[in-house]
Amino acid sequence: MNHTPHFRTVLSCTVVILGLGLVATACGEPDGHPLAGTPYDAAQQVAFNAPRAGSKADPDKPLEVTAKSDGARITDVTVTDDSGHHLAGELSADGVRWRSTAPLSAGAKYTVKVATEDEDGAPGTRTVTFETAPAKKFLTAEFGPKAGTYGVGQPITVTLSTAVKGGEARRVVEQSLKVSSRPAVEGAWHWVDDKTLHYRPKEYWPTGASVRATSNLQGVKVAHKLYGGRSKALKLSIGDRLEAITDAGAHSMTVLRNGEVINTIPVTTGKPGFSTRNGIKVVLGKEYYVRMRGTSIGIAEGSSESYDLPVYYATRVTWSGEYVHAAPWSVGSQGVANVSHGCTGMSTGNAAWFFKTFREGDIVKVVNSFGNMMDTFGNGFGDWNLSWDKWRAGSALVADTEADSTVIETARLRPQV
Repeated sequence: MNHTPHFRTVLSCTVVILGLGLVATACGEPDGHPLAGTPYDAAQQVAFNAPRAGSKADPDKPLEVTAKSDGARITDVTVTDDSGHHLAGELSADGVRWRSTAPLSAGAKYTVKVATEDEDGAPGTRTVTFETAPAKKFLTAEFGPKAGTYGVGQPITVTLSTAVKGGEARRVVEQSLKVSSRPAVEGAWHWVDDKTLHYRPKEYWPTGASVRATSNLQGVKVAHKLYGGRSKALKLSIGDRLEAITDAGAHSMTVLRNGEVINTIPVTTGKPGFSTRNGIKVVLGKEYYVRMRGTSIGIAEGSSESYDLPVYYATRVTWSGEYVHAAPWSVGSQGVANVSHGCTGMSTGNAAWFFKTFREGDIVKVVNSFGNMMDTFGNGFGDWNLSWDKWRAGSALVADTEADSTVIETARLRPQV
């Protein structure tokens, strides 16, 4: 008679990874085995029934882990991708099923670690890996402006490669767009339209700040069949706080550096019918020479308001053609009257100084003009004319309702004098 050792064979569980075409079976060791009571890797009991060799899992399908053997249960499931991000999931109360509650990333490699117990509490572990198929449609984010040094009013901009509609998709995008600064400041994104976001702090950037904008969109599911792609990060430096405050009623500009007055300049602004816009504007660029013609803003050639002038030391503050520039033809009116067609004019010497002193992102503010308020978006950077509460309301992460997605047409470049 053959004598068989007196121990019984117990299999801890069968774990099936569903929904992605992966099947793994984790079995225990017999009672009395030297490793009984310690976690083991049942590699010999693992089988993959699909996808076929070389195939990748569909990222649009959830990941499921199921314990099949009677009395067996799952005690823990950890899923991480090759970037170290954890995939959220939920384990049923009876330990029979685990299911992912967050979307998988496209084009990623995942590691799944499953811990199990059999009916006697003997532990088992199994680790499997799989890859998800790359996305066919990508969403990328282009940051602006170009890397460099800017004034304290410079917003960070993002142009998306594809329109994003719907609150949930917008929240996913915002959560993946990161802006950090040293020193740290409070800031928020604001949706300008379906493809454009602006980021600004609650107050102006601190002088000397270092700012970095990055996108963590790569592989992230944004909407059905739409995943994030790779985007280039942005680094900015912030210079001194330069502010030019023009009082159109007093025909005078006061220039401050870090809160201290460094210059006072007599100016002329827009005359009746062409009044300069009120509010905060941000320097967009500088052009040593611009030919300015009345026809570009709808003034009929040969009319009493017609002009065609060479203009020097032109510092742009709107895309529609509002500048701070040299106006030697109106020196007699500067400091006395408003005679321009919307621009802020000053002597050639003062304009050259302004041109040399100011950079992109510096603040140009107009008060006491009869003109309209500066547009918030679409004609430059009027971002600072919104209160902080209204600015934050344009964030999909803050607003109770979906941000306004009205597309704002950018004004064409039409110089004014």
